[in-house]
Amino acid sequence: MRRLLLTAAATAAALTLTACGTTEPAADDTTKKTDERITLTDASGAKVELDGPAKKVVGTEWNVVESLISLGVDPVGVADVKGYKTWDTTVPLKNEPKDIGTRGEPSMDTVAALSPDLIVATTDLPPAAVKQLRKVAPVLEVRAADAADPIGQMNENLDLIARATGTTEQADALKKQFDAKVAEGKKALADAGLGGAEYAFADGYVVSNQVSIRPFTSGSLIGAVNERIGLKNAWTVKGDESYGLASTDVEGLTKLGDDVHFAHIGSDGDKNSTPFTGALAKDSVWTSLPFVKKGNVHRLPDGIWMFGGPRSMEKYIDSVVAALTK
Repeated sequence: MRRLLLTAAATAAALTLTACGTTEPAADDTTKKTDERITLTDASGAKVELDGPAKKVVGTEWNVVESLISLGVDPVGVADVKGYKTWDTTVPLKNEPKDIGTRGEPSMDTVAALSPDLIVATTDLPPAAVKQLRKVAPVLEVRAADAADPIGQMNENLDLIARATGTTEQADALKKQFDAKVAEGKKALADAGLGGAEYAFADGYVVSNQVSIRPFTSGSLIGAVNERIGLKNAWTVKGDESYGLASTDVEGLTKLGDDVHFAHIGSDGDKNSTPFTGALAKDSVWTSLPFVKKGNVHRLPDGIWMFGGPRSMEKYIDSVVAALTK
């Protein structure tokens, strides 16, 4: 009986190790554990401890969801799945994750029911919500954006998520691909005589029949990418400290130069996001702008998330080059 009990215990231990992602122990004790404990410090300064690379991951913001998918991790839960599918078709969902609610107010019960290994959030999520989520699973907060170094912040977030999910090699490859795309785009624009061309990117919304326009200054991720590929940001307005975004109206567009190239992204899935081809089409101020008359207005393809990661920015670069050189 004692021999049987010992044999059963050994078998159970081996099965437990296998379930945790380790190799079954060999007789010569050369077994090497594949999953090691991970300790990270996130953007909030909190220590995040994981038993091993996270596999069941929830994302509360679209940029972190894009990073997860790009790294080869399909999230089990995503905030506003419909919105993600509308605004980020460059890096589509490969699975059917559970919708956990809105990006600003995820459902704690829904997240808890998924039993995630890790929840990835941004510093935009209210602290009270983060505190509740920490009771469900470890939460890794990344800084939402940083106008002082938008591309650096994008890469830093990618690296942090990669360390938590055991995908650092994939992160390195993504960053190299992005750098190569920047060089390719810069050369293409220079070859077309567009190096240093004035360029203004914006998005816009119609609220209560009023058009609101958001200039993407040099402090925005889009703005930083524009400058990396050799364009001159034509916006003179000041953006916020995180996203580098400003606010203006159609009258504010009159301050842009006559030869500026103006570009925008909207979504046919959200009609209020396309004022430049909709509400402003017959606006006398808009139609009188020199760059509008010259045809220097470019609507870039839907589905490029303007606050995304390297893959979204690669698609953006391709789109800008195609629009300006056609």
